[in-house]
Amino acid sequence: MTVAELWMFQQAAWADIDLRGFKVEARDGDIGKIDDATYEVGANFIVVDTGPWIFGKKTMIPAGAIERIDPDEEKVHVSLTKDEIKNAPEFDEDTFKSEGYRSSLGDYYGRQKTGVSERF
Repeated sequence: MTVAELWMFQQAAWADIDLRGFKVEARDGDIGKIDDATYEVGANFIVVDTGPWIFGKKTMIPAGAIERIDPDEEKVHVSLTKDEIKNAPEFDEDTFKSEGYRSSLGDYYGRQKTGVSERF
C-alpha cells in the first residue's frame, strides 16, 4: 500500500456516506463507533471513540484500512486487530489533522501491514 492509498477510501463511493455513528469492527471484534470522518482528497480517515474498551480513548484510522462498509447495518470493517488499534499513536485533538501526525500514523500502520518499518 502506498502513502496515497493509505489515506484514500478503497471505493470512491464510500466518500459519499456519512459514517458518523457507524460501529467499527476490527478483525477480532467490535472496537467502538465513528465519532468523525474526513473526506479530503489524500487525507481521508475516521476517528473512532472506543468507549469503555480502552477507557474512552479516541483513535484515528486511515481510510485505507477500511475493508468494507455495510450501510444497512451501519458497520465499518477494518483490516486491523484490536491490539493494532489500541497500540496506535495517541490521538491528539490539537494535531490530528497535521501532516506530522498523519506521517507518524502512516509509519505505524505501515508496519502493521508489512511487518517492517517502512515509511508510508
